[in-house]
Amino acid sequence: MTARADVALDTRETSHLSVGVLAYVRALRGLLPRVAPDLRTAFVGRGDNFDLAEQVGLPLALARLRPRLAHFPAPFVPRWIPVPYLVTVHDVIDLEFPQYGKKKVGPYWRHLVAPVLRGARAVIVDDERTVGPLVRYTGVDAARVRVIPLGVDEPEPLPGPALRARRYVFYAGNQRPHKDLPTLVRAWSALPPAFAVDLVVTGPENAALRALAHGPGELVFAGELDAGALWAHHRGAAAYVHPALREGFGLPLLEALRVGTPVIAADAAVPRVLAGEVATFPAGDVDALTALLRRTLASSAARAQASAARARTAHLTWTRTVEATAALYRELLR
Repeated sequence: MTARADVALDTRETSHLSVGVLAYVRALRGLLPRVAPDLRTAFVGRGDNFDLAEQVGLPLALARLRPRLAHFPAPFVPRWIPVPYLVTVHDVIDLEFPQYGKKKVGPYWRHLVAPVLRGARAVIVDDERTVGPLVRYTGVDAARVRVIPLGVDEPEPLPGPALRARRYVFYAGNQRPHKDLPTLVRAWSALPPAFAVDLVVTGPENAALRALAHGPGELVFAGELDAGALWAHHRGAAAYVHPALREGFGLPLLEALRVGTPVIAADAAVPRVLAGEVATFPAGDVDALTALLRRTLASSAARAQASAARARTAHLTWTRTVEATAALYRELLR
């Protein structure tokens, strides 16, 4: 007779998961057996979000499996869950900035996600700043919210720096409105001609951003970069800039730090574990970002300071994230 699983992990890679959340799911799936061999772990889940496989098939699979605990690594959850469970919520950006999301997002969180979260044994968030908004918007008991920061594992050896004709400033991520890329393009455009730097942005050509670009170099839309090209662009950048109005964690900030690149970010986008390692500006403040860009690009000390930040953030790995998650499983299973 097969022993009952301690933890059933939902490992679906669905269409609604961001690149960062996919990395989180893959880290849990790949590392849990190694870092927590004492826990009997099962992997479950089929289909996409909002379909019958999620809302009916997944609960039925859990009912048959009867794990002692289930973990949903994103808030795309069935309304009925027949076993004790925990959920990871990476951010509540769609609730904080409803003007940028679809109208159905609010009712979905209010009628499905929030009741599920209130019934969870624990809710994991990536950063302390998410706790307050999560409690406010969903009614979750703050005592059951646990902060487990994300991590990154840079490849060894690292790819060489991306080579371009001019120095460049880099942004990696999607182009959703809350990322506030217009502030970045305007700040870069305000640099004087002496700062002959390009601005490289991941994702497709964006006509609205292109119309704002009058900078000292070229605005480049790099498309979707594979992992090697992403690390190469981080490594080759004169600075990494993240202007988002809010982030759950902001993995690109940590990726840039892990290769010793100076990082500039809107203050509300910096996780607590990176406080002090990133140069910050008030979100949406074009003049403040322009001043930081000028200072960073002109400073011979910026790269040395970034190298020190690289050493101070070396402990923020996926292994550390998964170990902390496994420790929470053990606590809940006692």
